Amino acid sequence: MNFEYFDLLDENGNMTGVIKERSLVHKDGDWHKAVHIWIINEKGEILLQRRCATKDSDPNMLDISCAGHLSSGDSSLEGALRELKEELNLVVSSDELKFIKTLQRSWKNNFGFIDNEYDDLYVLKIDKTIENMVFQKEEISEIIFVPYKKFKEMVIRRQKDMVMYDDEFEILFPIFDREFDNKNTRN
Repeated sequence: MNFEYFDLLDENGNMTGVIKERSLVHKDGDWHKAVHIWIINEKGEILLQRRCATKDSDPNMLDISCAGHLSSGDSSLEGALRELKEELNLVVSSDELKFIKTLQRSWKNNFGFIDNEYDDLYVLKIDKTIENMVFQKEEISEIIFVPYKKFKEMVIRRQKDMVMYDDEFEILFPIFDREFDNKNTRN
């Protein structure tokens, strides 16, 4: 069995020099780093993934295009590029990723899973279709492109099978509104 190790952070997001195994980090509620990458295509469609049923958090839910924890020693950009390759078989250059902001969040589920994270938020524009993308079946059960206007409605309606990131939507909607809301995007 392979174990994944994270660099621990303090509550202010600073590296502590401590490395810990993933399951223990989530059991103990240690602060760590992750990346969230929102992918949008030239038609103004957002890529969503449906998490597979075996995930330890939010199984079977529609989620961010691509997300993942930083492994010990990773920079944010290295982690983002690795997650894109692992989850979606996308190889992109670092200059294609647009860094937006780092967000601090903390939550726990009813099963003792505690997630204290600093998430680096990125946007990636691509010209790929679902047909020429391959996703990691151990992590994801399906990927779909959703027109931005429909995606925004799903969030506003609080669609039950979708993971909600209100702080991210508050940041992303103005960015996407400027670029895609006024164009002819498919519904």
